[in-house]
Amino acid sequence: METFEKKQNRFVMFMNKYRHAVPLIIYGIIYLAWFNYLERTITKPYRIIHVSLDDKIPFCEVFVIPYMLWFLYVAVTVAYFFLRDKDSYVKALIFLFTGMTIFLLISTLFPNGHNLRPNTMPRDNFFTQLVATLYRIDTPTNLWPSIHVYNSLGCHIAVMHSPQLKKHKSVRIGSFILCTSIIMSTMFIKQHSVFDVTTAFIMAAVMYGIVYQSDILLNHSRSLQNRRGRNPKIS
Repeated sequence: METFEKKQNRFVMFMNKYRHAVPLIIYGIIYLAWFNYLERTITKPYRIIHVSLDDKIPFCEVFVIPYMLWFLYVAVTVAYFFLRDKDSYVKALIFLFTGMTIFLLISTLFPNGHNLRPNTMPRDNFFTQLVATLYRIDTPTNLWPSIHVYNSLGCHIAVMHSPQLKKHKSVRIGSFILCTSIIMSTMFIKQHSVFDVTTAFIMAAVMYGIVYQSDILLNHSRSLQNRRGRNPKIS
């Protein structure tokens, strides 16, 4: 029979192995609480987001499928790197969390929304019913920049920069197709304005430069390691 000490050691080993889940859990709680607060409180008045190109994009209900697949795409990507590639996991979280926090701040300081949704569904089918359900759950507020777009770009960038996935061409191609279809879906089911999508691309480009193309994170990591190395050992 396993002793209490062995059980305790196993628990400590488990916590050490998966302690990098703590930031994800803490931020997830903070983000959901903040976002739900915004969804409940920011109904009107808010700044209307609209550009002329929005009126030229037709409503296409079939795009609700990739739009909803976004949740699975982000979850699977983060879970894969959490289990298989800690460095890529950390970079992906920094990328995602920074953009999501900026989104929350913008939504709090500059309440925004749109009037792009059709008043009545142009057709009655399975896909329009899904869109109608989505409309009831998700208000047309807190849209800028589009987190659907930003996080999709973040996940695809993480996949493309993963050393472990370089040889898996089918995964990289599949990620690109899904990322692209999700981005298109935000406009075709009238969940986001072209402005939301464009600003999400700009924010992603800035964060890509910081997280993946600069030495800021690497130098910070080395600085922390050197600082720990200089700390005197206590006997």
